[in-house]
Amino acid sequence: MTSPTPARRRPGVAVLHAAACEVFAERGFHGASVRDIAQRAGVSMAALYHYYSGKQELLDAVLAEATDMYFRMCADALDAAGPDPADRLAALVDATVRYLVEFRVQSVLLLSGDHLAEAGDQERRRAVAASGTRLFADVIEDGVAQGVFRTPYPDNARRTVVAACNAIVQWYDPAGPVDPAGLVEQYVHLALTVVECVRRAGPRAGGTVPRHS
Repeated sequence: MTSPTPARRRPGVAVLHAAACEVFAERGFHGASVRDIAQRAGVSMAALYHYYSGKQELLDAVLAEATDMYFRMCADALDAAGPDPADRLAALVDATVRYLVEFRVQSVLLLSGDHLAEAGDQERRRAVAASGTRLFADVIEDGVAQGVFRTPYPDNARRTVVAACNAIVQWYDPAGPVDPAGLVEQYVHLALTVVECVRRAGPRAGGTVPRHS
């Protein structure tokens, strides 16, 4: 006997998730309704309730899928980067910027998720936030320990880099003068400058190599 298909892979769930992302991002959790999401997805209310008990469970599922996607991108980037801290920070910033640009709606939800709902899986969200912090903290702390990063303020350097990346969703225009590859290059340069990197990062997949003193 085969096991049930995971919810996010069942027919119709991908459409529901895409619609929910758009509606939640546009109207917020309290401003959105299950009917809004079903209409945007082009499905009946009964079809939506077949998969989810309501919009809170749907929001939690959308956020879980979005966070899984982000951490997979980061893991793949770090696996390809090798052991050098400069390369690893460059890879982590590269993955983060690409995610924010390519999955902007999901990024908006992730960054505002704590404000979208009063209930929900808050414990998981806190754990996700802590995992994201640890990704950057481990790389920066390793760079400081090896003498590759000279910042005397690794915690604040990490906060600065993460905050700068997260702000991309507020201002970046894909139709503007900077394409995603150029944006990645700029933010890698900024990140390595903030941590006072003593040498430049090596070549990265899909990007050019910024120079650092």
